Amino acid sequence: MFIQGKHLSRRSVLRGLGAAVSLPLLDAMVPSLNPIVAAAVTTKAKTRFAAIEIVHGAAGSTMDGTNKHYWSPAKEGADFEITPSLEPLKDLRKYLTVVTGTDLKAAGSFAPSEEGGDHFRSSAAYLTAAHPKMTEGSDISAGISIDQLYAKRFGQGTPLESLQLCIEDVDATGACAYGYACVYSDTISWASPTQPLPMLRDPRVAFERLFGDGATAEERAARRSLDQSILDGIVGDVKRLNGTLAGPDKARLEEYLTDVRGLETRIQNIERYNATAREAGANAQLPTAPVGIPENYDEHVKLMFDLQVLAFAADVTRVSAFKLSRDVSQRVFPGVGVSTPFHSASHHGESPAKIAEFAKVNRYHVSLLAYFLDKLEKTPDGDGNLLEHSAILYGSPMGDSNVHNHKRVPMLVAGHANGAIKGNFHLKTAEETPTANLYLTLMRRLGMDLPSIGDSTGELAI
Repeated sequence: MFIQGKHLSRRSVLRGLGAAVSLPLLDAMVPSLNPIVAAAVTTKAKTRFAAIEIVHGAAGSTMDGTNKHYWSPAKEGADFEITPSLEPLKDLRKYLTVVTGTDLKAAGSFAPSEEGGDHFRSSAAYLTAAHPKMTEGSDISAGISIDQLYAKRFGQGTPLESLQLCIEDVDATGACAYGYACVYSDTISWASPTQPLPMLRDPRVAFERLFGDGATAEERAARRSLDQSILDGIVGDVKRLNGTLAGPDKARLEEYLTDVRGLETRIQNIERYNATAREAGANAQLPTAPVGIPENYDEHVKLMFDLQVLAFAADVTRVSAFKLSRDVSQRVFPGVGVSTPFHSASHHGESPAKIAEFAKVNRYHVSLLAYFLDKLEKTPDGDGNLLEHSAILYGSPMGDSNVHNHKRVPMLVAGHANGAIKGNFHLKTAEETPTANLYLTLMRRLGMDLPSIGDSTGELAI
Protein backbone atom coordinates (compact mmCIF):
# COMPACT_ATOMS: atom_id res chain seq x y z
CA MET A 1 0.00 0.00 0.00
CA PHE A 2 1.25 3.49 -0.87
CA ILE A 3 0.70 6.30 1.63
CA GLN A 4 -1.54 9.22 0.72
CA GLY A 5 0.00 11.55 -1.86
CA LYS A 6 2.65 9.01 -2.90
CA HIS A 7 2.55 7.07 -6.14
CA LEU A 8 4.81 5.45 -8.69
CA SER A 9 5.53 7.70 -11.67
CA ARG A 10 4.01 6.68 -15.02
CA ARG A 11 7.43 7.43 -16.49
CA SER A 12 9.27 4.98 -14.20
CA VAL A 13 12.09 3.16 -16.02
CA LEU A 14 14.24 0.20 -15.00
CA ARG A 15 17.83 0.67 -16.19
CA GLY A 16 20.89 -1.52 -16.54
CA LEU A 17 23.10 -3.33 -19.06
CA GLY A 18 22.10 -1.06 -21.90
CA ALA A 19 18.42 -1.33 -21.03
CA ALA A 20 15.80 1.31 -20.32
CA VAL A 21 12.61 -0.67 -19.75
CA SER A 22 9.51 1.44 -19.25
CA LEU A 23 6.72 -0.04 -17.12
CA PRO A 24 3.11 -0.90 -17.93
CA LEU A 25 0.34 1.01 -16.21
CA LEU A 26 0.16 -0.31 -12.63
CA ASP A 27 -2.35 0.40 -9.87
CA ALA A 28 0.50 2.01 -7.93
CA MET A 29 0.62 4.71 -10.61
CA VAL A 30 -3.03 5.66 -10.06
CA PRO A 31 -3.44 6.52 -6.35
CA SER A 32 -7.09 6.16 -5.38
CA LEU A 33 -6.76 8.87 -2.72
CA ASN A 34 -5.84 11.52 -5.28
CA PRO A 35 -8.56 11.77 -7.96
CA ILE A 36 -6.80 14.67 -9.72
CA VAL A 37 -3.66 12.62 -10.28
CA ALA A 38 -5.72 9.55 -11.17
CA ALA A 39 -7.64 11.51 -13.79
CA ALA A 40 -4.39 12.82 -15.26
CA VAL A 41 -3.05 9.29 -15.61
CA THR A 42 -6.16 8.02 -17.39
CA THR A 43 -6.90 11.08 -19.55
CA LYS A 44 -7.99 10.66 -23.17
CA ALA A 45 -4.64 12.12 -24.21
CA LYS A 46 -3.32 8.60 -23.62
CA THR A 47 -5.30 7.15 -26.52
CA ARG A 48 -2.95 5.17 -28.76
CA PHE A 49 -3.12 5.50 -32.52
CA ALA A 50 -1.78 3.00 -35.04
CA ALA A 51 -2.01 3.33 -38.81
CA ILE A 52 -1.50 0.20 -40.94
CA GLU A 53 -1.19 0.07 -44.72
CA ILE A 54 -1.62 -2.92 -46.98
CA VAL A 55 -0.92 -2.25 -50.65
CA HIS A 56 -2.67 -3.31 -53.87
CA GLY A 57 -6.23 -2.53 -52.78
CA ALA A 58 -8.83 -5.26 -52.33
CA ALA A 59 -10.90 -7.72 -54.31
CA GLY A 60 -13.93 -6.07 -52.76
CA SER A 61 -13.14 -2.80 -54.56
CA THR A 62 -13.75 -4.33 -58.00
CA MET A 63 -17.23 -4.24 -59.50
CA ASP A 64 -17.52 -8.02 -59.17
CA GLY A 65 -16.18 -7.92 -55.62
CA THR A 66 -18.50 -5.07 -54.68
CA ASN A 67 -21.52 -7.00 -55.95
CA LYS A 68 -20.40 -10.12 -54.07
CA HIS A 69 -19.57 -8.12 -50.92
CA TYR A 70 -16.06 -9.49 -50.46
CA TRP A 71 -15.13 -6.46 -48.34
CA SER A 72 -18.08 -4.07 -48.08
CA PRO A 73 -21.09 -5.34 -46.09
CA ALA A 74 -24.51 -5.11 -47.72
CA LYS A 75 -26.14 -3.78 -44.55
CA GLU A 76 -25.34 -0.49 -42.89
CA GLY A 77 -25.30 0.46 -39.22
CA ALA A 78 -24.84 -1.94 -36.32
CA ASP A 79 -26.57 -4.83 -38.08
CA PHE A 80 -23.89 -5.23 -40.76
CA GLU A 81 -22.79 -8.73 -41.75
CA ILE A 82 -19.20 -9.94 -41.53
CA THR A 83 -17.96 -10.28 -45.11
CA PRO A 84 -15.46 -12.89 -46.38
CA SER A 85 -12.47 -10.52 -46.21
CA LEU A 86 -13.42 -9.37 -42.70
CA GLU A 87 -14.27 -12.84 -41.37
CA PRO A 88 -11.12 -13.09 -39.17
CA LEU A 89 -12.47 -10.08 -37.22
CA LYS A 90 -15.89 -11.59 -36.43
CA ASP A 91 -15.13 -11.99 -32.71
CA LEU A 92 -13.97 -8.38 -32.50
CA ARG A 93 -16.92 -6.74 -34.27
CA LYS A 94 -17.85 -4.62 -31.25
CA TYR A 95 -14.60 -2.72 -31.86
CA LEU A 96 -15.03 -2.37 -35.65
CA THR A 97 -16.03 0.69 -37.62
CA VAL A 98 -16.08 -0.27 -41.29
CA VAL A 99 -16.15 2.65 -43.74
CA THR A 100 -16.75 1.79 -47.40
CA GLY A 101 -17.06 3.71 -50.65
CA THR A 102 -14.53 6.50 -50.12
CA ASP A 103 -12.03 7.64 -52.77
CA LEU A 104 -8.40 8.57 -52.14
CA LYS A 105 -8.14 10.97 -55.06
CA ALA A 106 -4.74 12.32 -54.03
CA ALA A 107 -3.12 9.01 -54.98
CA GLY A 108 -4.37 9.24 -58.57
CA SER A 109 -2.85 10.98 -61.57
CA PHE A 110 -3.49 14.72 -61.89
CA ALA A 111 -1.84 15.10 -65.31
CA PRO A 112 -1.21 12.87 -68.35
CA SER A 113 2.50 12.71 -67.45
CA GLU A 114 1.63 11.06 -64.12
CA GLU A 115 -0.40 8.21 -65.57
CA GLY A 116 0.96 4.77 -64.73
CA GLY A 117 2.75 5.91 -61.58
CA ASP A 118 0.01 4.97 -59.12
CA HIS A 119 2.04 2.28 -57.36
CA PHE A 120 4.88 4.73 -56.80
CA ARG A 121 2.91 7.54 -55.18
CA SER A 122 0.14 5.62 -53.36
CA SER A 123 1.95 5.11 -50.05
CA ALA A 124 2.91 8.79 -49.88
CA ALA A 125 -0.75 9.73 -50.28
CA TYR A 126 -2.11 7.09 -47.90
CA LEU A 127 -1.99 8.99 -44.59
CA THR A 128 -1.42 12.47 -45.99
CA ALA A 129 -4.35 12.65 -48.45
CA ALA A 130 -1.95 14.89 -50.38
CA HIS A 131 -0.86 14.47 -53.99
CA PRO A 132 2.88 13.68 -54.14
CA LYS A 133 4.99 15.83 -56.41
CA MET A 134 6.26 13.93 -59.43
CA THR A 135 10.03 14.04 -59.11
CA GLU A 136 13.02 11.73 -59.23
CA GLY A 137 15.20 14.18 -57.35
CA SER A 138 15.50 15.48 -53.80
CA ASP A 139 12.71 18.05 -54.22
CA ILE A 140 10.11 15.60 -52.94
CA SER A 141 6.83 16.89 -51.56
CA ALA A 142 3.68 15.23 -50.19
CA GLY A 143 1.96 16.26 -46.95
CA ILE A 144 1.97 15.72 -43.20
CA SER A 145 0.61 12.28 -42.36
CA ILE A 146 -2.14 11.94 -39.77
CA ASP A 147 0.03 9.75 -37.52
CA GLN A 148 2.47 12.65 -37.28
CA LEU A 149 -0.28 15.20 -36.71
CA TYR A 150 -1.39 13.08 -33.78
CA ALA A 151 2.18 12.48 -32.57
CA LYS A 152 2.99 16.19 -32.50
CA ARG A 153 -0.09 16.80 -30.35
CA PHE A 154 -0.18 13.75 -28.07
CA GLY A 155 3.21 12.06 -28.48
CA GLN A 156 5.07 14.61 -26.41
CA GLY A 157 6.40 13.35 -23.10
CA THR A 158 6.81 9.73 -24.17
CA PRO A 159 10.27 8.21 -24.79
CA LEU A 160 9.42 7.91 -28.50
CA GLU A 161 7.14 10.45 -30.14
CA SER A 162 6.22 7.83 -32.74
CA LEU A 163 7.33 4.50 -34.15
CA GLN A 164 7.57 3.59 -37.85
CA LEU A 165 7.80 -0.05 -38.93
CA CYS A 166 7.70 -1.98 -42.20
CA ILE A 167 8.00 -5.53 -43.51
CA GLU A 168 9.43 -4.83 -46.96
CA ASP A 169 11.14 -1.77 -48.34
CA VAL A 170 12.34 -0.70 -51.73
CA ASP A 171 15.81 -0.22 -50.21
CA ALA A 172 16.89 2.12 -52.96
CA THR A 173 17.68 5.77 -53.47
CA GLY A 174 16.95 8.10 -56.34
CA ALA A 175 14.39 7.19 -58.98
CA CYS A 176 12.20 4.09 -58.93
CA ALA A 177 9.75 4.20 -61.85
CA TYR A 178 7.35 6.46 -63.77
CA GLY A 179 9.25 9.56 -62.68
CA TYR A 180 8.92 9.07 -58.91
CA ALA A 181 11.62 8.97 -56.25
CA CYS A 182 11.86 5.68 -54.35
CA VAL A 183 11.28 7.40 -51.02
CA TYR A 184 7.60 7.81 -51.93
CA SER A 185 7.25 4.00 -51.87
CA ASP A 186 9.31 3.39 -48.74
CA THR A 187 7.23 5.09 -46.04
CA ILE A 188 3.70 6.13 -45.10
CA SER A 189 4.83 8.55 -42.37
CA TRP A 190 5.65 12.19 -43.16
CA ALA A 191 6.70 14.71 -40.48
CA SER A 192 6.30 17.53 -43.02
CA PRO A 193 5.59 17.72 -46.76
CA THR A 194 9.31 17.41 -47.42
CA GLN A 195 10.32 15.13 -44.52
CA PRO A 196 9.47 11.43 -44.95
CA LEU A 197 10.29 9.31 -41.90
CA PRO A 198 12.27 6.08 -42.36
CA MET A 199 10.58 2.85 -41.33
CA LEU A 200 12.33 0.09 -39.37
CA ARG A 201 12.34 -3.33 -41.01
CA ASP A 202 14.63 -5.17 -38.58
CA PRO A 203 12.88 -6.37 -35.37
CA ARG A 204 16.18 -6.17 -33.47
CA VAL A 205 16.60 -2.49 -34.30
CA ALA A 206 13.01 -1.79 -33.30
CA PHE A 207 13.44 -3.72 -30.05
CA GLU A 208 16.57 -1.75 -29.17
CA ARG A 209 14.75 1.48 -30.01
CA LEU A 210 12.00 0.60 -27.51
CA PHE A 211 14.03 -0.94 -24.70
CA GLY A 212 17.61 0.27 -25.18
CA ASP A 213 19.08 3.19 -23.23
CA GLY A 214 21.20 4.70 -25.98
CA ALA A 215 24.17 2.39 -25.47
CA THR A 216 26.62 2.29 -28.35
CA ALA A 217 26.33 -0.23 -31.17
CA GLU A 218 29.49 -1.90 -29.83
CA GLU A 219 27.97 -2.30 -26.36
CA ARG A 220 24.78 -3.75 -27.78
CA ALA A 221 26.74 -6.16 -29.97
CA ALA A 222 28.84 -7.25 -26.98
CA ARG A 223 25.72 -8.00 -24.94
CA ARG A 224 24.27 -10.08 -27.77
CA SER A 225 27.55 -11.95 -28.25
CA LEU A 226 27.41 -12.98 -24.57
CA ASP A 227 23.86 -14.23 -25.15
CA GLN A 228 22.59 -11.89 -22.48
CA SER A 229 19.07 -10.58 -22.23
CA ILE A 230 18.38 -6.88 -22.07
CA LEU A 231 16.58 -7.73 -18.82
CA ASP A 232 19.59 -9.33 -17.12
CA GLY A 233 20.85 -5.97 -15.92
CA ILE A 234 17.60 -4.92 -14.22
CA VAL A 235 17.05 -7.98 -12.02
CA GLY A 236 17.97 -6.00 -8.88
CA ASP A 237 15.66 -3.13 -9.77
CA VAL A 238 12.79 -5.55 -10.43
CA LYS A 239 13.31 -7.20 -7.06
CA ARG A 240 13.34 -3.88 -5.25
CA LEU A 241 10.26 -2.65 -7.11
CA ASN A 242 8.37 -5.85 -6.37
CA GLY A 243 8.95 -5.23 -2.68
CA THR A 244 6.76 -2.10 -2.91
CA LEU A 245 3.96 -3.49 -5.08
CA ALA A 246 0.69 -5.19 -4.20
CA GLY A 247 -0.14 -8.65 -5.57
CA PRO A 248 -2.01 -7.62 -8.76
CA ASP A 249 0.76 -5.20 -9.72
CA LYS A 250 3.41 -7.87 -9.16
CA ALA A 251 1.54 -10.23 -11.47
CA ARG A 252 1.10 -7.52 -14.13
CA LEU A 253 4.80 -6.62 -13.99
CA GLU A 254 5.86 -10.25 -14.23
CA GLU A 255 3.55 -10.85 -17.19
CA TYR A 256 4.87 -7.76 -18.98
CA LEU A 257 8.55 -8.62 -18.43
CA THR A 258 7.87 -12.19 -19.55
CA ASP A 259 6.42 -10.79 -22.79
CA VAL A 260 9.48 -8.57 -23.29
CA ARG A 261 11.83 -11.48 -22.68
CA GLY A 262 9.79 -13.78 -24.93
CA LEU A 263 9.95 -11.26 -27.77
CA GLU A 264 13.67 -10.84 -27.34
CA THR A 265 14.17 -14.63 -27.37
CA ARG A 266 12.23 -14.94 -30.63
CA ILE A 267 14.47 -12.27 -32.20
CA GLN A 268 17.60 -14.03 -30.95
CA ASN A 269 16.41 -17.37 -32.35
CA ILE A 270 15.76 -15.80 -35.75
CA GLU A 271 19.23 -14.24 -35.76
CA ARG A 272 20.87 -17.56 -34.87
CA TYR A 273 18.89 -19.48 -37.49
CA ASN A 274 19.62 -16.98 -40.26
CA ALA A 275 23.30 -16.72 -39.38
CA THR A 276 23.70 -20.50 -39.35
CA ALA A 277 21.79 -20.92 -42.61
CA ARG A 278 23.90 -18.34 -44.39
CA GLU A 279 27.15 -19.77 -43.10
CA ALA A 280 26.05 -23.15 -44.43
CA GLY A 281 25.30 -21.60 -47.81
CA ALA A 282 21.58 -22.23 -47.58
CA ASN A 283 19.47 -20.66 -50.29
CA ALA A 284 17.75 -18.04 -48.13
CA GLN A 285 14.67 -16.35 -49.53
CA LEU A 286 15.98 -12.98 -48.33
CA PRO A 287 19.77 -13.25 -48.92
CA THR A 288 20.45 -9.51 -48.69
CA ALA A 289 18.23 -8.78 -45.67
CA PRO A 290 19.71 -8.06 -42.22
CA VAL A 291 20.27 -11.22 -40.20
CA GLY A 292 17.37 -10.38 -37.89
CA ILE A 293 14.72 -10.37 -40.65
CA PRO A 294 12.53 -13.51 -40.50
CA GLU A 295 12.15 -15.27 -43.84
CA ASN A 296 8.58 -16.14 -42.86
CA TYR A 297 6.24 -13.21 -43.56
CA ASP A 298 3.72 -14.31 -40.94
CA GLU A 299 6.39 -14.47 -38.23
CA HIS A 300 7.83 -11.09 -39.21
CA VAL A 301 4.45 -9.33 -39.11
CA LYS A 302 3.52 -10.83 -35.75
CA LEU A 303 6.86 -9.83 -34.25
CA MET A 304 6.28 -6.25 -35.32
CA PHE A 305 2.73 -6.28 -33.98
CA ASP A 306 3.97 -7.64 -30.65
CA LEU A 307 6.52 -4.83 -30.47
CA GLN A 308 3.74 -2.29 -30.92
CA VAL A 309 1.62 -3.90 -28.20
CA LEU A 310 4.49 -3.74 -25.71
CA ALA A 311 5.29 -0.16 -26.72
CA PHE A 312 1.67 0.88 -26.18
CA ALA A 313 1.40 -1.05 -22.91
CA ALA A 314 4.42 0.71 -21.42
CA ASP A 315 3.53 4.08 -22.97
CA VAL A 316 6.91 4.13 -24.68
CA THR A 317 5.01 5.63 -27.58
CA ARG A 318 1.36 6.31 -28.34
CA VAL A 319 1.71 6.44 -32.12
CA SER A 320 2.82 3.87 -34.69
CA ALA A 321 2.74 3.51 -38.45
CA PHE A 322 3.15 0.07 -39.99
CA LYS A 323 3.62 -0.73 -43.68
CA LEU A 324 2.75 -4.38 -44.27
CA SER A 325 4.10 -4.62 -47.83
CA ARG A 326 5.58 -2.53 -50.59
CA ASP A 327 3.88 -1.76 -53.85
CA VAL A 328 4.56 -4.21 -56.71
CA SER A 329 5.69 -6.81 -54.17
CA GLN A 330 5.73 -10.26 -55.74
CA ARG A 331 5.77 -12.10 -52.45
CA VAL A 332 3.90 -15.39 -52.26
CA PHE A 333 2.04 -16.15 -49.04
CA PRO A 334 2.29 -19.88 -48.23
CA GLY A 335 -0.77 -21.48 -46.70
CA VAL A 336 -3.23 -19.00 -48.20
CA GLY A 337 -4.15 -21.34 -51.04
CA VAL A 338 -2.97 -18.88 -53.68
CA SER A 339 0.29 -19.52 -55.52
CA THR A 340 0.14 -16.33 -57.60
CA PRO A 341 2.54 -13.60 -56.33
CA PHE A 342 0.90 -10.66 -54.56
CA HIS A 343 1.20 -7.98 -57.26
CA SER A 344 0.28 -10.38 -60.05
CA ALA A 345 -2.76 -11.56 -58.07
CA SER A 346 -3.95 -7.96 -57.82
CA HIS A 347 -3.89 -7.70 -61.63
CA HIS A 348 -6.68 -10.21 -62.02
CA GLY A 349 -7.98 -8.96 -65.36
CA GLU A 350 -11.44 -8.64 -63.79
CA SER A 351 -11.78 -12.43 -63.93
CA PRO A 352 -14.27 -13.48 -61.21
CA ALA A 353 -12.22 -16.59 -60.43
CA LYS A 354 -9.00 -14.60 -60.04
CA ILE A 355 -10.78 -11.90 -58.02
CA ALA A 356 -11.96 -14.65 -55.66
CA GLU A 357 -8.33 -15.79 -55.31
CA PHE A 358 -7.22 -12.25 -54.55
CA ALA A 359 -9.94 -12.06 -51.88
CA LYS A 360 -8.20 -14.97 -50.12
CA VAL A 361 -5.01 -12.89 -49.96
CA ASN A 362 -6.99 -9.95 -48.51
CA ARG A 363 -8.53 -12.24 -45.89
CA TYR A 364 -5.08 -13.51 -44.92
CA HIS A 365 -3.80 -10.00 -44.32
CA VAL A 366 -6.89 -9.19 -42.24
CA SER A 367 -6.21 -12.32 -40.17
CA LEU A 368 -2.88 -10.78 -39.16
CA LEU A 369 -4.71 -7.61 -38.14
CA ALA A 370 -6.97 -9.83 -36.01
CA TYR A 371 -3.84 -11.15 -34.26
CA PHE A 372 -2.84 -7.59 -33.35
CA LEU A 373 -6.30 -6.55 -32.19
CA ASP A 374 -6.68 -9.70 -30.10
CA LYS A 375 -3.36 -8.95 -28.37
CA LEU A 376 -4.46 -5.40 -27.66
CA GLU A 377 -7.78 -6.59 -26.23
CA LYS A 378 -6.02 -9.06 -23.93
CA THR A 379 -3.57 -6.46 -22.62
CA PRO A 380 -4.79 -4.65 -19.47
CA ASP A 381 -4.54 -0.87 -19.46
CA GLY A 382 -5.86 1.00 -16.44
CA ASP A 383 -9.56 0.35 -16.05
CA GLY A 384 -9.85 -1.39 -19.43
CA ASN A 385 -7.69 -2.86 -22.17
CA LEU A 386 -5.47 -1.43 -24.88
CA LEU A 387 -7.99 -1.96 -27.67
CA GLU A 388 -10.58 0.05 -25.75
CA HIS A 389 -7.98 2.78 -25.38
CA SER A 390 -6.73 2.74 -28.99
CA ALA A 391 -7.76 3.66 -32.52
CA ILE A 392 -6.31 1.39 -35.22
CA LEU A 393 -6.65 2.49 -38.84
CA TYR A 394 -6.28 -0.28 -41.43
CA GLY A 395 -6.61 0.15 -45.16
CA SER A 396 -5.10 0.60 -48.59
CA PRO A 397 -4.58 3.67 -50.78
CA MET A 398 -5.70 1.64 -53.81
CA GLY A 399 -9.12 0.29 -54.69
CA ASP A 400 -9.08 -1.93 -57.76
CA SER A 401 -5.39 -2.45 -58.34
CA ASN A 402 -6.05 -4.14 -61.67
CA VAL A 403 -6.82 -0.74 -63.17
CA HIS A 404 -4.73 1.26 -60.69
CA ASN A 405 -7.67 3.21 -59.36
CA HIS A 406 -8.24 4.66 -55.91
CA LYS A 407 -12.01 4.33 -55.69
CA ARG A 408 -13.89 2.42 -52.99
CA VAL A 409 -10.67 1.94 -51.05
CA PRO A 410 -10.89 -0.62 -48.22
CA MET A 411 -10.88 1.11 -44.83
CA LEU A 412 -11.71 0.26 -41.25
CA VAL A 413 -11.04 1.60 -37.78
CA ALA A 414 -10.75 -0.72 -34.78
CA GLY A 415 -10.86 0.22 -31.12
CA HIS A 416 -12.95 2.49 -28.94
CA ALA A 417 -10.37 5.29 -28.52
CA ASN A 418 -11.26 5.82 -24.86
CA GLY A 419 -14.95 6.01 -25.71
CA ALA A 420 -14.57 8.43 -28.63
CA ILE A 421 -15.57 5.73 -31.16
CA LYS A 422 -18.51 3.42 -30.46
CA GLY A 423 -17.65 0.56 -32.83
CA ASN A 424 -19.86 -2.21 -34.24
CA PHE A 425 -20.82 0.01 -37.17
CA HIS A 426 -20.70 0.04 -40.96
CA LEU A 427 -20.95 3.33 -42.83
CA LYS A 428 -21.48 3.25 -46.58
CA THR A 429 -20.55 6.65 -47.95
CA ALA A 430 -21.92 8.48 -50.94
CA GLU A 431 -20.02 8.16 -54.21
CA GLU A 432 -16.81 10.23 -54.47
CA THR A 433 -16.65 10.88 -50.72
CA PRO A 434 -13.02 11.72 -49.93
CA THR A 435 -11.16 9.24 -47.74
CA ALA A 436 -9.78 12.37 -46.09
CA ASN A 437 -13.22 12.82 -44.52
CA LEU A 438 -12.56 9.65 -42.51
CA TYR A 439 -9.16 10.99 -41.48
CA LEU A 440 -10.62 14.33 -40.42
CA THR A 441 -13.37 12.61 -38.44
CA LEU A 442 -10.91 10.28 -36.75
CA MET A 443 -8.47 13.01 -35.79
CA ARG A 444 -11.25 15.18 -34.39
CA ARG A 445 -12.58 12.25 -32.36
CA LEU A 446 -9.08 11.87 -30.97
CA GLY A 447 -8.99 15.48 -29.78
CA MET A 448 -7.39 17.28 -32.72
CA ASP A 449 -8.89 20.64 -33.64
CA LEU A 450 -8.24 20.56 -37.39
CA PRO A 451 -10.08 22.62 -40.03
CA SER A 452 -9.37 20.06 -42.78
CA ILE A 453 -7.07 17.30 -43.99
CA GLY A 454 -6.11 16.97 -47.65
CA ASP A 455 -9.22 17.20 -49.82
CA SER A 456 -11.66 16.64 -46.94
CA THR A 457 -15.08 18.23 -47.21
CA GLY A 458 -16.48 17.40 -43.77
CA GLU A 459 -16.94 14.71 -41.15
CA LEU A 460 -18.46 11.23 -41.45
CA ALA A 461 -21.29 10.02 -39.23
CA ILE A 462 -19.43 7.20 -37.51
